Amino acid sequence: MIPVDEARRRIVAAFAPLPPELVPLDNALGRVLAEDVAARLTQPPAAVSAMDGYAVRAADVQSVPSTLRQIGAVAAGATFDGAVRAGECVRIFTGAPLPAGADAIVIQENTDASGDTVTVREGVSAGRYVRAAGLDFKRGDVRLTAGRVLGVRDIGLAAAMNHPWLRVRRKPRIAILATGDEVVLPGDPLGPGQIVSSNGPALAAFVSACGGEPISLGIARDSAVALQQAAEGARGADLLVTTGGASVGEHDLVRSALGERGLVLDFWQIAMRPGKPLIFGRIGETPLLGMPGNPVSSLVCSLIFLKPAMERMLGLSGDSTARSTARLGHDLAANDRREDYLRASLTSDAGGQLVATPFDKQDSSMLSLMARADCLVIRRPNAPPAKAGEQVEIVLLRGLNAPI
Repeated sequence: MIPVDEARRRIVAAFAPLPPELVPLDNALGRVLAEDVAARLTQPPAAVSAMDGYAVRAADVQSVPSTLRQIGAVAAGATFDGAVRAGECVRIFTGAPLPAGADAIVIQENTDASGDTVTVREGVSAGRYVRAAGLDFKRGDVRLTAGRVLGVRDIGLAAAMNHPWLRVRRKPRIAILATGDEVVLPGDPLGPGQIVSSNGPALAAFVSACGGEPISLGIARDSAVALQQAAEGARGADLLVTTGGASVGEHDLVRSALGERGLVLDFWQIAMRPGKPLIFGRIGETPLLGMPGNPVSSLVCSLIFLKPAMERMLGLSGDSTARSTARLGHDLAANDRREDYLRASLTSDAGGQLVATPFDKQDSSMLSLMARADCLVIRRPNAPPAKAGEQVEIVLLRGLNAPI
């Protein structure tokens, strides 16, 4: 068995960023930028008013009240052809360009207007309520950088910088193949001793949540021929993920059956719980990640190994699994040589500190507890007993950067 950190390093190192593709701005949410994005224009393109009011020369309103003559008006999207001279003003609205000669805005609440006569009751300094040209960005300014996962605000900024298309990393295509005579698809008739397969739908959802494109290959029955034929569907995928058939029983066929088709094994078995019988290798040009069949093991391994691999393909670092610390909710016994990932709830104590309380039962078949969990408490190999209140490392399952 190899350590978790070594397994993760070897998996991530086997992948490289995928080539970029051009997508319309409307389809760019959640995608990873493949190149820097520079502004194609200056925003605002000229000095504009930040308020409704009057464009004035600040020198004319230093002593108030002062009376000015209105010589015109300008709205957003229009221009004023003349110039503001001593004793003059121009009615102006938010977003309208500042007329020549004016250097400040008096807001309308601080004025009294009668015909073309405007009395200013509160003076302003030069630049007041004026948005200078290029206040937001100037043409050529880089405001979005390669490697950024595009959020809602980024889409708005790209649009403002006049980019209708963006170059992003192609989504990783992840082929998913469940195995076993005992599993059937949700909704299909259940035979004696059969169970519903949750791994396929859960992994497909996980892949989508991590920015990938899942390709379902269905369920391969427990025969070498069936497994080999089903795996052929992964041709052209960036990664084949199998579930089940990775342990040491006589029906665990992934290594043997795919070995006949050229599977080159990098490693098998990791010193972790759950998830010990994980396989990593390559069939021809296609990397293979063989997950355990237990649903909790499969999801934990996805978080620890599949997500970093996908991040690497997306041009990210591959080490962004959301980790934090919390106080332990109850005592834990000493750990053995396997790294433990304990499903736990998160609460806050009176001082606002996070408290992680592992569930009493940690059986890797109990998906209901996985759905209830807020985090995983990490117990390093051979960790000594831990007392309630001690700080422990956790992997977040909810919130920022936590796809499950």
